[in-house]
Amino acid sequence: MQLTRFTDLGLRTMMLLAAGEAGQQRITTRSIAVGANASEHHVAKAVTRLAELGMVNTRRGRVGGLYLTDAGRQASVGWLVRRLEDDREVIECDGADPCPLVPACRLRRALAAAKEAFYRELDEYTVSDLTRDTGLLVISGPKSGPGQPPDPQPTERTVR
Repeated sequence: MQLTRFTDLGLRTMMLLAAGEAGQQRITTRSIAVGANASEHHVAKAVTRLAELGMVNTRRGRVGGLYLTDAGRQASVGWLVRRLEDDREVIECDGADPCPLVPACRLRRALAAAKEAFYRELDEYTVSDLTRDTGLLVISGPKSGPGQPPDPQPTERTVR
């Protein structure tokens, strides 16, 4: 099963936020986009969906950023992928050009069972599990504070 880029960005966002908490880092949409080599607009869409799901809180402004919620720390990866993928079918049998084999086909059922096995396995993990003690590379956004100009480039460091 191949996940969409949208889901990939959502999972990366969650993992970076979980790892960033260990290092008390401020993570922004821009820093995630730079680190994931994605457009900031595409990352913002994923962040919006994560916020709708209650996985992250967002704060705008100079001291803004993204923060995991308690639900975001505890949600299973399977639950999250189901919501980001909209639990779509692995294969499209119906639609504008329906498959002529549908009446006698067992592939659809086999693929549905495989998809559920995939999700069941992902249900065994939380985002926090995926980032615990991994040495995950964390990408932080511009650093600024009172009297300091913002750093124009995101920085990278490894959380251990």
